[in-house]
Amino acid sequence: MGVDLDNDFEPSYVTMRDKMPLVKEIKRAGDEAADIYLATDPDREGEAISWHLQTAAGWDKATANPPKRVVFHEITKDAVEEAFKHPREIDMKLVNAQQARRILDRLVGYQISPLLGKRVQRGTSAGRVQSVSLRLVTDREKEIQAFIPVESWSLDAELHKAADQATKANLFPAALHSIKGNRQQEARGYESELKEAAYAVAEVRKREVRQRPAAPFTTSTLQQEAGRKLRFTAQRTMSVAQQLYEGLTITYMRTDSVQVAETAVQEARLYIGDKYGKDYLPDKPRAYRTRTKSAQEAHEAIRPTAIGRSPDSLKPYLTTEQFRLYGLIWARMLASQMADALSDATTVNIDAACKPLADGEEGRVFNFRATGVGAQVPRLQDSLYPELAVGDALNCNSLEANQHFTQPPPRFTEATLVKAMEERGIGRPSTYAPTIGVLLARNYVSKENNSLHPSLLGTTVSDLLTQFFTDIMDPDFTAYMEEKLDEVSQGEREWVPMLQEFYGPFAEHLDNANENMPRVKPEDEATDEVCENCEKPMVIKTGRFGRFMACTGYPQCRTTRQIKETGEGASASADTETDEICEQCGKPMVLKTGRFGQFIACSDYPTCKNTHPMKTGAKCPLCDGDLVERGSRRGVFYGCSNYPECKYTNNRRPLPDPCPECDGLMVGNRDGSSACTVCAWKAAAPEATDAEASGSSQEQELATVGD
Repeated sequence: MGVDLDNDFEPSYVTMRDKMPLVKEIKRAGDEAADIYLATDPDREGEAISWHLQTAAGWDKATANPPKRVVFHEITKDAVEEAFKHPREIDMKLVNAQQARRILDRLVGYQISPLLGKRVQRGTSAGRVQSVSLRLVTDREKEIQAFIPVESWSLDAELHKAADQATKANLFPAALHSIKGNRQQEARGYESELKEAAYAVAEVRKREVRQRPAAPFTTSTLQQEAGRKLRFTAQRTMSVAQQLYEGLTITYMRTDSVQVAETAVQEARLYIGDKYGKDYLPDKPRAYRTRTKSAQEAHEAIRPTAIGRSPDSLKPYLTTEQFRLYGLIWARMLASQMADALSDATTVNIDAACKPLADGEEGRVFNFRATGVGAQVPRLQDSLYPELAVGDALNCNSLEANQHFTQPPPRFTEATLVKAMEERGIGRPSTYAPTIGVLLARNYVSKENNSLHPSLLGTTVSDLLTQFFTDIMDPDFTAYMEEKLDEVSQGEREWVPMLQEFYGPFAEHLDNANENMPRVKPEDEATDEVCENCEKPMVIKTGRFGRFMACTGYPQCRTTRQIKETGEGASASADTETDEICEQCGKPMVLKTGRFGQFIACSDYPTCKNTHPMKTGAKCPLCDGDLVERGSRRGVFYGCSNYPECKYTNNRRPLPDPCPECDGLMVGNRDGSSACTVCAWKAAAPEATDAEASGSSQEQELATVGD
């Protein structure tokens, strides 16, 4: 675990072996320099990185000319020059806050994960951020399952002015709003009463509506918007944003601030005035405030480095994904400095006077209401309604009674889960995407039609942790701990007493769980398929390598079958049709499984024997070839499709998404974690063995990655 529980949580730091040459190179450069400046991110993580770098290089022992710390919140000429005029020492309050956060993550993940591995299933893990995020998903699923719909009815009419002919262009909708008189009647009963009613405009109200533009993107809002509009996953959004950042087209993409450099604001205002005119430009520059309580605001908001670089001007130099994401960022920044959108909202009250149903009765009056929006500057949408005045007679073209039922809360998507995590104070901008990636990699949740569905394994883990570690699984407690870390960073609290305050109750819960947590095996999922050998039902099981189908006649029948999740979550055998077409005969290609693993083959076998290895979706780091799955007597490995010209191989499965830090090749480990083959970035910490007495946790919660 790297933490001494008996010595005030003293951490033990080790320089990674593959980084030792880099540390020596940095130390040598520092020894030759007249002055050393540390200019890492101006937040807790960045301060800790400066401290670690200073310690690893031995600069902390320098007394004559110690390193100087400089901070700037925007990468502009004026900000950088001003920072170097006012250097300072490393702020140990910020370092201790980050150190305490990392120790907290170790205390939770490295002690609960081995317990889950023994009591539930090997390969399961827990984490201070991961587990709470999982609970949000499982609790939402329970709300959906327990939801009881409530019935309601609406009366919807299509009207037009009596003076106009009933055409598609003249019709407008209105809905029943209220009834003058007795209301105790079924909705369908009103239809006959309203058949010969006289409709007339009773009131017309107009008001001006202003819509303020949204602030520039933060990490959270970028992931949400890219998920909604571009259908990007959170991890894909960050990967493409990293590419744009390295290409110098956008500013840093891990931020929780909506602040923008003054030079960028003025540049945007000049562009708006020249391109769109003064009607689109507010009198004063717009300023935005961050509403997230835990925001550190160490960086600017995400914006183009130059607003004059329109998406169209950069299109020849960007990939399709880069172009689409850059267009989103560019438009958001530009709109954030535009004038309010103005519109006229018109509400029309319409009386429908009915004839008496019986002698001596008065006909009732039904009130219908119509609301429309007429656009001004900037444009919103066209009005759906003609010009109406009080007393105008109307004709009813159609009238329908429509039944409605209240709907359960929607399942989380990646975008809405990120939003919920931010609102509840769970995690930091750098952890949103990796946390969701871990939930998917562990098979705790699955994606079906873009929605996150908890698996039986995920629900089992969440329920057990909620039962035995109530505080850890409480979103409010997680946010409370972030507040305590903020107090440490501000010098209002010492980090060791804070950890002691947390660890006392946590250790008691841990002892109780070690003694009383039951051994639980997730229930098997039923399917409609039967075993081809004994004709008993097949079920879906979850093993250390994921989900598979197995016969319920085990151990007498040991038939198993690989499965492939479809969009609806159903299972299918591995012999599954793909989108590929055979280049030799034009028949569909299918996914098959042989003695050396999966491969693509023509469905017209044995007439056509065309086959090729299964593509992984990743590109070869040495050439432009595709990395494909290959098999040998020693097992599955991955190599370049351009073999023998390119002889690149890897024993770990390449992943299609590049590293969000360096854009290098990512590979998956057997335990479900993933790692970059170029830098040290990891999406999840590897599982430890029982003998090591430490479990897995999420690497994203442990790494000193700046926000």
